[in-house]
Amino acid sequence: MIPEDLRYTAEHEWVTPQAGPVRVGITHFAQDALGDIVYVQLPETGSTVAAGESFGEVESTKSVSEIYAPISGVVSARNDALVDQPDLINTDPYGAGWLVEIEPADPESVAALLDAAGYRSLTEG
Repeated sequence: MIPEDLRYTAEHEWVTPQAGPVRVGITHFAQDALGDIVYVQLPETGSTVAAGESFGEVESTKSVSEIYAPISGVVSARNDALVDQPDLINTDPYGAGWLVEIEPADPESVAALLDAAGYRSLTEG
């Protein structure tokens, strides 16, 4: 459940490595640990986020967890479908359950994130 074509953080966010805005979400591992997600708080479009800093929250039946920006940049889109269907994160964390798109301040910062093998050793180790 760790797609090879994505980049990852130690805080369990994933990023699409592409030119332009990158899509961000939380991993299958994270949503599985959280349990049933009932609420998501996302930043407004146009907000500036800084790598490693909290930009939102995911609330589940078990707990509330911060969502951390994997890279610095500006939020160019957010997944408003999660307002009414936060469980999309549980059912499709790498697809319909994406959180935001960020226009990177430094496009090279995505390459510095963990690859699938690195994230696998973090979660399986």
